[in-house]
Amino acid sequence: MDYELFTYPNCPRCDALKSSLAQTDWEGSTYDLTRREGKLRIREYLKILKRDDKGAIILPTLIVKQGEAAAAVINNREELADWLRSKA
Repeated sequence: MDYELFTYPNCPRCDALKSSLAQTDWEGSTYDLTRREGKLRIREYLKILKRDDKGAIILPTLIVKQGEAAAAVINNREELADWLRSKA
C-alpha cells in the first residue's frame, strides 16, 4: 500500500501513528502541515477528511491509497490497527 500522512511537529498522536506506520511495509510521503507543501497537498483531500465537532481537520491524517484513489482515511494508531486487521 501507498500512503500520504499529514502531521504537525511535536504532536504525540502524530508520532504514535508514524511509529505504527513504520512497522508496515507501506511506502509513502509525510507532510508537515506547518509547511506550504503540506498545506497545498492536503487540499486534494478536503472532501474526504474527518473533522471534529468544530469543523477542524483531525490530525494526524493518514490517507491510505490504492493506486490514485483513497482507500481509507485513518486518524490514529488504533484505527490503523483495526484497518490492518480488517484487511488480513
